[in-house]
Amino acid sequence: MKTPRLFLSPPHMGGREQEFVRQAFESNYIAPLGPMVDAFEREFSAATGIPHCLALSSGTAATHLALRHMGIRPGDVVMASTLTFIGSVTPVTFEGAVPVFIDCDEASWNMDPALLEQAIEAAVRRGQLPRAVIPTDLYGQPCDLPGILAVCDRHGIPVICDSAEAVGARCQGRHAGSGAWAAVFSFNGNKIITTSGGGMLASHDGALIDHARKLSQQARDPAPWYEHTEIGFNYRMSNILAAIGRGQLEVLEDRIRRRREIFEGYRQRLGDLPGISFMPEAAGCRSNRWLTVALIDPAAFGADTHAVREALEAENIEARPVWKPMHLQPVFRGRDFWKGREAVSERLFAQGICLPSGTAMADGDLDRVCQIIRRLAKR
Repeated sequence: MKTPRLFLSPPHMGGREQEFVRQAFESNYIAPLGPMVDAFEREFSAATGIPHCLALSSGTAATHLALRHMGIRPGDVVMASTLTFIGSVTPVTFEGAVPVFIDCDEASWNMDPALLEQAIEAAVRRGQLPRAVIPTDLYGQPCDLPGILAVCDRHGIPVICDSAEAVGARCQGRHAGSGAWAAVFSFNGNKIITTSGGGMLASHDGALIDHARKLSQQARDPAPWYEHTEIGFNYRMSNILAAIGRGQLEVLEDRIRRRREIFEGYRQRLGDLPGISFMPEAAGCRSNRWLTVALIDPAAFGADTHAVREALEAENIEARPVWKPMHLQPVFRGRDFWKGREAVSERLFAQGICLPSGTAMADGDLDRVCQIIRRLAKR
């Protein structure tokens, strides 16, 4: 009989989700919008310290609404992290704008502010400043947002921080995404907390959230009939999913604590092996360690990430490569990419593997994963 599958990052309910869902059913607010959505937005704002929040159907929708609000047009340039999930970048293409990709640094694996500065200076010389910059908080690790803002603020360029993977992460005492013009969060089924599917757009700019709220509801104007003076979208979160989110938000700190324990468990069990290292934590930051990511140098270790992933899969254990950089994706072939002497993101993609990190996994599961990996090491 096959061992039950160990997933990379499955949902983990906290206990009160069903109570909130029951309240939503009893109130008969089953359709989108309702008191659970309002409460989830308020509670998320309190948890992050970002005053204005809008619950949406996905993080991708949140990014799209921020870009639409600022008036992105076809041909405009938006600079973005290359080492990210594609949902961070596709909203740029929805509006016909052109993505330019920036490589990551070694300290955080996130957008390198020095490379961003070089790219922006080159854009100044061409006479086409980027309309926005979208850095990613990769795998729950906050980017160097102060460094990125220092570059962008000199030119009046808004920053939309893709904090989709970084709910609960903090840097220099501030929640991930706080301080950017807009921050985007995801509650997809594999995230550290989930609403099954959903996202949040958060900002210190109340006008952004007010307009995004209208756009997310088909841009209906205030009138007794359905009046529309601009094109909108069907992007709101449902009241039922917001009820799940409220229960999840209550256990966020417990989930972060356990994810960090799992990361340390991997490091303690595997850190002595030659050729294995782990994603660093940037100075002054507390990553939520959404996923534990290891780097494997095949020459030193004796096997590459593909062999490790296949060995785990043979035992019904899910593992995945690090995100394939956007500049290597066929859909973005030919787009500009800024890097230093080497493309750090390409090396991380070649050597990186995401290991099971679900907060419900037991120490015995951790032992099983590590024993399989240790068997592949050089003798």
